[in-house]
Amino acid sequence: MDINIAAVKAEVEAAFEVYETALVTNDVETLGQLFLNEPTTIRYGGGENLYGYEEIAAFRSARSSSNLERTLARTVVTTYGTSFATASTLFYRDTAPGKVGRQMQTWVKTEAGWRVVAAHVSVIDETA
Repeated sequence: MDINIAAVKAEVEAAFEVYETALVTNDVETLGQLFLNEPTTIRYGGGENLYGYEEIAAFRSARSSSNLERTLARTVVTTYGTSFATASTLFYRDTAPGKVGRQMQTWVKTEAGWRVVAAHVSVIDETA
């Protein structure tokens, strides 16, 4: 298996950037498009466990659109072959001093493009 084929990695990095822009601007429609619309898609968040696309979409629709700005650090995208990838990043928010967020996503290439099939978001003390 080839790891980090340059063209594939560039595709996933571009999809990740679209996701990040949609996240901080609360573009719920784009966020919905970037998650695979299947009952097997999972997102664990800071205070919620979401099983299936419908639960994730409902969460996104109800989420507050304030204080979403953040700064990313140590973002790592790794591709495996031509249709599977992970994206991991740390994030910081001015509204949460002393805390660091951690985000991991599993991406799969579908006929419609790259889609998140599993995600985890958590926040810990920065010193941990």
